[in-house]
Amino acid sequence: MDTHHGLMFLCICVGLGCITTHTHTALVEKLADRKICADKHCSYVLSEARALEDYVAPDCRFINLRRGQQIYVFSKLKPVEGAGVFWSGSVYGERYVHQMGIVGYFPSNYINETRVFQKNTVEIPTTDMDFFCA
Repeated sequence: MDTHHGLMFLCICVGLGCITTHTHTALVEKLADRKICADKHCSYVLSEARALEDYVAPDCRFINLRRGQQIYVFSKLKPVEGAGVFWSGSVYGERYVHQMGIVGYFPSNYINETRVFQKNTVEIPTTDMDFFCA
């Protein structure tokens, strides 16, 4: 294969990779139509929780949990019929420093809410960006 054909083949492969990635992001399902937050931007922590057991994230919208791990909850999705109850949050702790700051979903039945920070909440609609998976 000469240099010109090699470069063309590389460009086609890279292009197909981008199309495949873009198609994958478009197929991500919406988990709920509404969510409960501490404020209209979901920027404040609702509560603190502990993981009851390990949870392995099925895709990039979710976060992995380890039993005993501390979690800060930012929102609680209002489930649609036939779907599980998912909350979003971020893990915390010295052992999990590489995961801190990553916000993602997890099943609410995998955690125990230990402290509520915000009792007055707002219910707002979810957007497509709530479920974007890059």
